[in-house]
Amino acid sequence: MGEYDSGSKLMIPESMQGVSYDIGGQIRMIWEVMKEPLIVPMLKVGVYICLAMSLMLFMERLYMGIVIILVKLFWKKPEQRYKYEPIQDDVELGSSNFPVVLIQIPMFNEKEVYKVSIGAACNLSWPSDRLVIQVLDDSTDPAIKQMVEIECQRWASKGINITYQIRENRTGYKAGALKEGLKRSYVKHCEYVAIFDADFRPEPDFLRRAIPFLVGNPDMALVQARWRFVNADECLLTRMQEMSLDYHFTVEQEVGSATHAFFGFNGTAGVWRIAAINEAGGWKDRTTVEDMDLAVRASLRGWKFLYLGDLEAKSELPSTLRAFRFQQHRWSCGPANLFRKMVMEIVTNKKVKFWKKVYVIYSFFFVRKIIAHMVTFFFYCVVLPLTILVPEVHVPIWGAVYIPSIITILNSVGTPRSIHLLFYWILFENVMSLHRTKATFIGLLEAGRANEWVVTEKLGDSVNNNKNKTSDATAKKTNAKAPKRTRSKFVERLVYD
Repeated sequence: MGEYDSGSKLMIPESMQGVSYDIGGQIRMIWEVMKEPLIVPMLKVGVYICLAMSLMLFMERLYMGIVIILVKLFWKKPEQRYKYEPIQDDVELGSSNFPVVLIQIPMFNEKEVYKVSIGAACNLSWPSDRLVIQVLDDSTDPAIKQMVEIECQRWASKGINITYQIRENRTGYKAGALKEGLKRSYVKHCEYVAIFDADFRPEPDFLRRAIPFLVGNPDMALVQARWRFVNADECLLTRMQEMSLDYHFTVEQEVGSATHAFFGFNGTAGVWRIAAINEAGGWKDRTTVEDMDLAVRASLRGWKFLYLGDLEAKSELPSTLRAFRFQQHRWSCGPANLFRKMVMEIVTNKKVKFWKKVYVIYSFFFVRKIIAHMVTFFFYCVVLPLTILVPEVHVPIWGAVYIPSIITILNSVGTPRSIHLLFYWILFENVMSLHRTKATFIGLLEAGRANEWVVTEKLGDSVNNNKNKTSDATAKKTNAKAPKRTRSKFVERLVYD
């Protein structure tokens, strides 16, 4: 026993001699033993990798910042860069000079918003005999299906060409519903298809402003509109989302449209040329970002896209953490999974220029969809905190302070009104970085949840709208509904990753 004690004592570093053998002492002893030979080298490698990723993200943000300034100052407006002639009403020709447009509204148990989306589509300023509206309802609640069908019948009785379409199963989710809708015999008479998710409500002149670009430019496949959010001021969660999404629309999509004529379709509030969809292979459900999948495939076949920042469609942001987390999992996992599936197809493609391949692979996918999530988590949430415990590892001030500050400021240009919330936005992004990084790895490795699809819960904006009404009856109704919107369970506030 004495020999064992003396032998064990020799294994303890001199700095640890005399430390009591409690749990804390044992942890400190293990830390001291492992720090120099293992922790310090690994942490230094981690710092170098994270600094490299930070520089990649910084250069990407700086490049887009410079380009967007040039676009705003010197680029011609889309109406001047492309052939554009508004479609005019003609007394002699009637409505025959208007192309036939298909409107698709995919739905899934959209009890709160189905009326506004159907109403917005039916109120589009387009000849009724040149407009076909499909409500693609995958709802599983019989009561909701009945309400949606009745709403469609109500508009049909007013002379609107609207069809209510259901499927026996949800195979392919949204992509499956859209694909099934295009198979209908009457679709062969349609030249273009506009897609609006159930919470989207385009302005009446939406088609009149978007369609002429497609009519005048045969090589254009898509016209994408900007999203505006009816509930951005509902809570701090929606304000944080608005900051991130406004940068995406104000900078990322504007730059992609102006310089490379490529950006990822947002899945809604866009008008497609049906011939381009068919040539690209149609809708596919191999990932949870069927919209981005279609956009990349169409781009590889030479089709061009146009983003119109001044063409807007109102929509709703997730106002609960649970709904937001499911949405972010899909938005982070899907692009990574698509990158895994398509990277070699992009590399070997011969129809697009080399620099466009570089833009799609490096800028669009690698930096924005993979690096951006990973550097936020590993650098700011893991490596930097660990360097406080390991003073032997030094992080240069330009990597720890200057670059993150510039990236944060550049991200705020899309939403100037929320610049005072930057501190909270940083904390918010760091908290969500673990969830997004995990989803990114699931997509890259095509793990178990790679194809998980949970429809984002929508609550409607009735409470916000009712704030402007002064009648006592409406006020009572609003007060009665308010608890349903603001109440949240404690377990839903916890993030399980």
